[in-house]
Amino acid sequence: MATAPAAGRTAGASQAKAALDLARRLPELAVSAREAASSVMHGVHGRRRSGTGEAFWQFRPFTMGESAARIDWRRSARDDRTYVREREWEAAQTVWIWVDRSPSMDFASDLARVTKRDRALVLGLATADLLVRGGERVALTGLTRPVAARNVVDRFAEVLSGPDGARSAADELPPAEPLPARSRALVVSDLLSGADEVASRLALMGSAGALGHVVAVCDPVEETFPFSGHVEFADTDGPSRLRLGQAAALRDTYLRKLVAHRDRVAEACRRQGWTFAVHRTDRPATEALLRLATLLADGGDTASTR
Repeated sequence: MATAPAAGRTAGASQAKAALDLARRLPELAVSAREAASSVMHGVHGRRRSGTGEAFWQFRPFTMGESAARIDWRRSARDDRTYVREREWEAAQTVWIWVDRSPSMDFASDLARVTKRDRALVLGLATADLLVRGGERVALTGLTRPVAARNVVDRFAEVLSGPDGARSAADELPPAEPLPARSRALVVSDLLSGADEVASRLALMGSAGALGHVVAVCDPVEETFPFSGHVEFADTDGPSRLRLGQAAALRDTYLRKLVAHRDRVAEACRRQGWTFAVHRTDRPATEALLRLATLLADGGDTASTR
C-alpha cells in the first residue's frame, strides 16, 4: 500500500527537478532564439500587401482603365510616366505556439547537438520573435494571451519557467481546444504519441478554421537506429526497460513503423490544410526557422516536407 504514494512522490520530485532544470536553461535558450531570429530576419516581412489602409506602401505605374483619382500627380511630374500611390493593408495575424516539453523531449544522443526539448524551445521562441518583428501577434497556447511586445522572448521564457509553465511541462500534446478562426498554430514536438491521438488533437485545434504548421523534432538516432548487439532501451517517461540481444535485427521493422507513423500524421495535417515537416537536431535551427518564417509570412501552404 505504500508503493503508490512513494511512486507519486518520486514522479513529483522528477517533475520538479525537470522544471528547475528548464528554468536554469531558459535564459541561455532565449539568447539562442534571438540569435537565430536575427540571422534569418532579412527573409521575413509582415504580411503587407496592397489594399485599403492609411499607410503609404509604394508607387506603381498607372494602368489604363483605372480611376484618374488614384494618380499621384506630384510623383508623376518627376518623369514621363504616370504613377498611382498605393496604400498598405497590414493583415496582422495571431499565431498560437505550442512547444512540447514532456520527458521524451529531454533526449540527446552522441550524434545530436542539443536535446529535442532545447531545440524545440529555440524554434518556438525564435519564431515568436520573428513574428513580432514582422508586426504579428503571438501567444503560447494554453498559457498566454496574444501579444506583440518586442521583448516577447523574455516574456515567454518567464512564463515557461513559472508555475503555469511547470504544470503543463509534462503534456505530450497541445491543449484540447479549438483555436480562433483565421488564426494560425505552430506545434513543435517529437510527436511520439499515437498517430490517431495526434491527428484527433490537431483536428480539434483547427476545427474553427485555424491553419497551422507542425514540426516533428527528432534526434538523428531516432531516424537511423544505429544500434547493434546487446542494447538496453530506457523509457524516458517511466521505469520501463527493453533489452535486445540483436538490436540490428529490428532496424528495418522500426524504420518502417516510424515512416508509417509520420505518414499518418502528415496526412492528418494535409486533410485540414496544415503543413508538416521534420527537423533533426543535428541540423542548424536556422534551417527549420527559415522555412517557418516563410510559411507564416506568406500565409503558408499545404506542402509537407521531410
